[in-house]
Amino acid sequence: MSPPLRIALADDQALVRAGLKALLESFGDLVVAIEAADGAELIAALKATPVDVVLSDIRMAGLAGPEAVRCLRRDGDGTPVILLTTFDDSTLLLEAVEAGAQGFLLKDAAPEDLHDAIVAVARGESLLQPVATDPVRARYAYRDQDAPKANFNEREIAILRLLAGGYSNKEIARSIFLAEGTVKNYVSDILDKLGTRDRTRAVLKAITLRVI
Repeated sequence: MSPPLRIALADDQALVRAGLKALLESFGDLVVAIEAADGAELIAALKATPVDVVLSDIRMAGLAGPEAVRCLRRDGDGTPVILLTTFDDSTLLLEAVEAGAQGFLLKDAAPEDLHDAIVAVARGESLLQPVATDPVRARYAYRDQDAPKANFNEREIAILRLLAGGYSNKEIARSIFLAEGTVKNYVSDILDKLGTRDRTRAVLKAITLRVI
């Protein structure tokens, strides 16, 4: 049996932290190793206590979530980070991605979705909870000729849409009745066509270019 994933939990509200900790540890395969009231406390704790995933509120008194992620990345700490927010706001999603977070999730997500998101980013995947796409297009002004929609077949577009929904390769394979290895190859081809190295930026660029 695999050891539980170690989680760092950052939120400036003590009751929220307590509730999230109880929820996460109720799954049995997650353990909260760090609790922090803001980004600065989180960064200091991570230097002494390594974890598998950071789960942080995006807005906190003191050092907020995106700023904390930027500090971690500048220090060479690549621990996967999921940022949580109460607000369904595309600008917050962009801020999270640009800071270097691997995941973005609304606080009203189902407990199972939060658990699955943590497991997904721990194994190297990204998760973007679907949000409005117009602000994404406005921020990322890629040229249309960079990757016209005609370069993508129907299967690739379907997979891109599932990637945008935060689905893992295994979940995509189950949804469209393909082998997981085949989906992995499709994802690799999609990243090449979009000129990106990670799934999150591939989705953002695909939205901007109206591929999806």
